[in-house]
Amino acid sequence: MQTAVIRFMDREDVARQRREVESEPEMVELDGGDAALEQRVVAALRSVYDPEIPVNIYDLGLIYVVHIDAHNVVNVHMTLTAPACPVAGTLPGQVENVLREVEGVRDASVELVWDPPWTRDRLDMFTRLELGLL
Repeated sequence: MQTAVIRFMDREDVARQRREVESEPEMVELDGGDAALEQRVVAALRSVYDPEIPVNIYDLGLIYVVHIDAHNVVNVHMTLTAPACPVAGTLPGQVENVLREVEGVRDASVELVWDPPWTRDRLDMFTRLELGLL
């Protein structure tokens, strides 16, 4: 069983991450140039659902950054809807396992981050409509 690695960040890390999130409106950066791999990675992320909300973690806005390097190593920064979420210890490991099963992915890591905090504003209009939040 995979365990999640929770890393405490200093102010520089938080500022860098905030810039990454704000500068990547689609939340996906791809260094390897493999659009098909990017699509498979996003599809894999969309196969993981939040256990309390019937929406996948990608459309829920829990995925902040997906970085695929030239060696097809995937690094994900994700958050949870709340720091006290009961799946904080298991969901990041589950996401890593799903990503490692994607054809073409050499390895994967998931970093759980808390800044910026998740809010309903991260939901797209379709998801808001699906959840009855409009």
